[in-house]
Amino acid sequence: MPSPCFVIETAKIRHNLAVLKRVKKATGIRILFAQKSFATYAVYPVMANVLDGVCASGLWEAKLGYEEFDGEVHTYCPAYRPDEIDDIFKMSHTVVFNSVSQLNQFREVIARHRPKTEIGIRINPECSVTETELYDPCSPGSRLGIRLQDIDTVDWSLVDGIHFHALCEQTSHALEKVLHSVEDRFSDALSKVRWLNMGGGHFITQEDYDIEHFVRLVTAFKGRHPHLRLYIEPGGAVVLNAGILVASVLDVLPGSPPNAILDISCTCHTPDVLEMPYRPKVQSEIPIADAPHVYELGGVSCLAGDRFGRYGFETPLTVGDRVVFLDMAQYSIVKTTMFNGVRHPAVAVYDADTNDLEMIRTFSYNDFKNRL
Repeated sequence: MPSPCFVIETAKIRHNLAVLKRVKKATGIRILFAQKSFATYAVYPVMANVLDGVCASGLWEAKLGYEEFDGEVHTYCPAYRPDEIDDIFKMSHTVVFNSVSQLNQFREVIARHRPKTEIGIRINPECSVTETELYDPCSPGSRLGIRLQDIDTVDWSLVDGIHFHALCEQTSHALEKVLHSVEDRFSDALSKVRWLNMGGGHFITQEDYDIEHFVRLVTAFKGRHPHLRLYIEPGGAVVLNAGILVASVLDVLPGSPPNAILDISCTCHTPDVLEMPYRPKVQSEIPIADAPHVYELGGVSCLAGDRFGRYGFETPLTVGDRVVFLDMAQYSIVKTTMFNGVRHPAVAVYDADTNDLEMIRTFSYNDFKNRL
């Protein structure tokens, strides 16, 4: 295996899909895959065996889902470009608008494509359950979705469904709070449409997620609104723990603790480590308090803060050692950059059932040059 390299493990994707399949069967809900979290389409056929389709954030994701995923394509964007809107409609089963102004702006386009393409409007529940403001769609001043004060300006003759999104890797109890807010504040709007999309951020495949509570919550909601077709669009939950990032130690610098410089970069390859922020887990690490060897793991870019954090190991790190970061499928590969001209990790797919490792993409200088 080359270093650096992202490796996607299909067995773990199948494990997550089995959980989601059970949820679908228990609730009748339709599940779309959020491509914004992961778009390595080589494994889309595995997902399409269980999931109903994909959601897209614009033209290019819609086209990818249309070409590579056998299922529905639901597209939402904070604002659509006039020169892309017709193509988006042609490739989408559903197009969701973020504002009344754009809904009205594209009336003629809507008329050309309905009823083949259904139309949604995004609402803002104004119910914050996400602690990190950067990831909170309901934070004060959010540009995402129509607020209750403007809901009367919607021409409901143009709209088939409602979309909301308020979660970020959260529990069914957070969903319950938001769903009750939507039900209380937007009950009249719910009565005028045929479907409701409850967005993403549902961490259903997390080990401690209360699946039975989710099932009860959704089942009770359906009982109160039997006319609604229900959707969720998880991303991270589909590929949770299904990817690793393999790196190598390039140098070890003296210090307290020593700095181990890797052939990868936070800012280039795992930007959420700096943005969220969070500390990714590393294979074979041990608690720092118990570790005979502690290192600050650093990236290879020139950014001073390009650091993964401190990690404890049983044995010392030396040049050439492999360091494996865990849970690197979601929001890593899709957010990588070629900043600093840092070598981009290859991408591979590993099938534990057959023990096959397939290299699906490697990157060269020309990939870097052609982006500039």
